[in-house]
Amino acid sequence: MHNNYNIRLITPADAEAALEVYAPYVRNTGISFEYDVPTIAEFEKKIEKITSQYPWLVCECDSVIAGYAYGSTHRDRTGYQWSPEVTVYLDERFHRRGIASALYTALFKMLKMQGYYNLFAGVLVTNTKSVEFHRAMGFEDIGLFKNIGYKLGEWHTNLWLQHQLQEPIPNPATPIGINEILNTASFEEIMTEVNHTINNRI
Repeated sequence: MHNNYNIRLITPADAEAALEVYAPYVRNTGISFEYDVPTIAEFEKKIEKITSQYPWLVCECDSVIAGYAYGSTHRDRTGYQWSPEVTVYLDERFHRRGIASALYTALFKMLKMQGYYNLFAGVLVTNTKSVEFHRAMGFEDIGLFKNIGYKLGEWHTNLWLQHQLQEPIPNPATPIGINEILNTASFEEIMTEVNHTINNRI
């Protein structure tokens, strides 16, 4: 049976379903350095905060959220504003279906439209599948944060990776918010293309 996939922007109403994707990473792994699973209310606030500026995409498989990806602030000081961090999480039942790459592909196009230049991702060095995935998506290794986190009885090292969206230029314009591109033809083209691709690839 062919599954139906739909990539769209997240809403606060998706908090519980998206949290179900994220919670196992908190409970069972060092991939997330959080010790306690956020409450639904806390996750709703996180969604509202991030989506006030950045895209947060979910992928539904037959109306079940299979994974999500979003951009977020990497550093708060003004000079860092062109360089967000990106994150992707999948329900383990939906690995190796091309969902993560589809989410990232659409996310990156949106972030470029907004006026961002560099993307950063921190990945547990022992999470080899994620390291390989990020490299395949065009990221380059830029350094190790050795023993930066302690969880589940051991120290963890993060590999940091960088992806250049576009060539840096003098006096770049301040990035615009996600809401400023939602009603554009380019945004609609991104969503149409990614949903066509994922439903014909999988």
